[in-house]
Amino acid sequence: PAVNGGPREIPVGAAGPGQAVTALEKATAGTQWEITRYQDARALTEAVEDREIVGGVLVTPAGVTLYQATAAGPQATAALTAMATAVAERQHAELTVEDLAPFPEDDPRGAGFSAAALPMVFGGIIPAIALARLFPGRTGPRLAGGLLFSLTAGFAVTAVLQFGTGSLSGDYWATALGLSLGIAALAFTLLGLEALFGLPGFGIGAALMMLLANPLSGFATGPHWLPGGWSDLGQILPPGASGSLLRANAFFDGTGATGPALVLAGWAVLGAALLLTGGRLRGRREDGAEPAAS
Repeated sequence: PAVNGGPREIPVGAAGPGQAVTALEKATAGTQWEITRYQDARALTEAVEDREIVGGVLVTPAGVTLYQATAAGPQATAALTAMATAVAERQHAELTVEDLAPFPEDDPRGAGFSAAALPMVFGGIIPAIALARLFPGRTGPRLAGGLLFSLTAGFAVTAVLQFGTGSLSGDYWATALGLSLGIAALAFTLLGLEALFGLPGFGIGAALMMLLANPLSGFATGPHWLPGGWSDLGQILPPGASGSLLRANAFFDGTGATGPALVLAGWAVLGAALLLTGGRLRGRREDGAEPAAS
């Protein structure tokens, strides 16, 4: 992703006189932008705040205004700013920029948000390792331990990012619960794979989460900056869904949180089902071995 990433069908909006918007569409024709027309500035800003688009350009006789949402993806915002600057230059007009969803003042580049990816991934792997070794073959303690650790880690990491570094600005409780759900989705999935397939299952699952799902999560860039197709895969894996849920809760008042929350809930339920199935199979094998031994 670092080598092949770039703008890919970034959804943006445009409003203004018909000729100006048509000229903008022709100038940005290609695979980088996906432009939608809006009637006026109000419709344009509402679309940005509702996360329908990452930004929009308003062309008026008084000048060109760019409405952006840096928290939706700083790379996409930078590319959009460059595009709007070029439009303003062609119009011989002044460019005005309004950021409708910025990162907090204490962390204007979103460094803390981007750095949350690894703690979240390790937060799912570490408890799975510990619980698998502490409670071998015991389904109940693993489920309870995974839930307790996920809640503790989710609330602790959110507290550090929001109150310690000032990297998040949303409702603390909603953000913490969302991050806890992401950690639980990872932990339960890995616990389930270990219960069903043993150490090889856990190893393959952990490797996929670290080496595939984490780079495709779009934590730092947003999904629209990833290579085509891979971004869609990344958003249905726990790290990508966790990043989208954290972004929605921390910067957009929960707008767009339903989809990733359902993805994470699905992974958590799948992991719990695998864990229960593995426990039952192990119990049957042990029951079958006892009479044979006697």
